[in-house]
Amino acid sequence: MLTTTTDGLTDRASQVTVLGLGDMGSAIARTFISRGYRTTVWNRTASKALPLVDSGATAAPTAAEAVAASRLVVVCLLDSTAVDEVLGAVDAAAAGTVLVNLTSGSPQQARANERWANERGAAYLDGKIMGDPPYVGTPNVMFPFSGSRSAFEAHGPMLRELGTVVYHGEDAGSAAVEFMAQVAMGYEILIGFLHTLRLVQAEGADVADFAERAASSVASLSPLLTSIGNAVRTGDYPPDLGALNVQAALMDDLISHRESIGVDVVRMREVKDLMDRRIADGFGAQGFSSLFELLAKS
Repeated sequence: MLTTTTDGLTDRASQVTVLGLGDMGSAIARTFISRGYRTTVWNRTASKALPLVDSGATAAPTAAEAVAASRLVVVCLLDSTAVDEVLGAVDAAAAGTVLVNLTSGSPQQARANERWANERGAAYLDGKIMGDPPYVGTPNVMFPFSGSRSAFEAHGPMLRELGTVVYHGEDAGSAAVEFMAQVAMGYEILIGFLHTLRLVQAEGADVADFAERAASSVASLSPLLTSIGNAVRTGDYPPDLGALNVQAALMDDLISHRESIGVDVVRMREVKDLMDRRIADGFGAQGFSSLFELLAKS
């Protein structure tokens, strides 16, 4: 039978379990503890739980016992292989819980985890973490979630203790789609930036000064990104950066400049090839966004 705490919450409602106590898992558990939630923790290496126990957590000897202690169970492990191993050890103990998996993984893995949870009588939410451990518990960390709507509505207030939370719908894979796309875009931009710094350095200019100016330029791209997204959605491609007929000529200059100083041209050649193909297909008056049509075909 549930008892009631002094703040009006039932014991069960104010409890949370955290499985996995790496840097991120520990930050999550510490945030729950600091906000007054009765927190049970478990980690394969039991010693990692000791600092959290000193802060008020309860350490469970096994993953199954940790899961049995709370209605809300947050999983934050190294990878999907570790998740599979821990869920295998938990098995029937998951019944009646809300399983929130914050481990990095693909949309397909999220959907498979949801099936696993539902087969054992548990609700499932998949979440991803976009930020660093020191910022957990602040708005500076983004948590996209997807999966059971009723579970999200019931436990959203607790999850919002961790950072800025966005719900992406009932498809359990949607949060992973958002996470993978956001992270991939970051890497795509940054590798291009490093190649550009190589170009700047090869010409004898100061890379730090250039980076400061480039940061301002990148900040101004927000309207362009929104415009390109809308163009791809509708299939109506305006000359966003100018007509491809004009842009293609500029690409020749960019490529020859890089070649002259020994800087990588693979990405520039890819863009030029796409432009040439799009122009040959009769779409030279359209803009950069129209290159998406060729990517979709490939």
